[in-house]
Amino acid sequence: MQVVDLTHFLSQDMPVYPGTEGPRFESANTYERDGFQETRMTMYTHTGTHVDPPAHLFPGGATLDRLPITQFVGTALVIDCTDLREGGRIAMDRVERRRADADMAEFLLFRTGWDRYWGDPRYFGDYPCIGDDVAEYLVQSRKKGVGLDTIGLDPIAAAALPLHKKVLANNAFVIIENLTNLHLVGHSLFTLCALPLKHVGADGSPIRAIGLIED
Repeated sequence: MQVVDLTHFLSQDMPVYPGTEGPRFESANTYERDGFQETRMTMYTHTGTHVDPPAHLFPGGATLDRLPITQFVGTALVIDCTDLREGGRIAMDRVERRRADADMAEFLLFRTGWDRYWGDPRYFGDYPCIGDDVAEYLVQSRKKGVGLDTIGLDPIAAAALPLHKKVLANNAFVIIENLTNLHLVGHSLFTLCALPLKHVGADGSPIRAIGLIED
């Protein structure tokens, strides 16, 4: 079995959503003073490669800790959209080309190639996004979630987050943002593990996303 890391590194100088404070890593205990090393981490729940549950936008919506652990593991398919230009929309025809596998998948992951701009101001620019028809398909086909290698499901200028609201409204769906290395999992179905931290009332969490590929 091959294991592919789909997660960006966390660091103090990493990209974060505009207006959000970056993570801080401070020495809490040292070898010299305490005989061991320990670090205090301070970060927002939507830092780096992370997952959004319904509670991110809906009062009373499911928090991560209220969703079953099976929500974060399942069959996934990467749909290549790297030919799209800035501001491009991922239309339903992309899914139709892979419809048999897409219908079987529990997660659809859209590879735009935008992860190549991680650490560059362009990452927060006019990245490709899914269209309304794709969002409707995700809801109607009862997927567990959707993932992208961009900072958001909605365009950066869409403050009302209509696509987030559309897919999260059914209360049994998650959005995975800031994925990377989607080109390494190939074109077939594979197993995605996108496990959040287990904290009470979680409106989001950094994750370690991996792809498991059978030899």
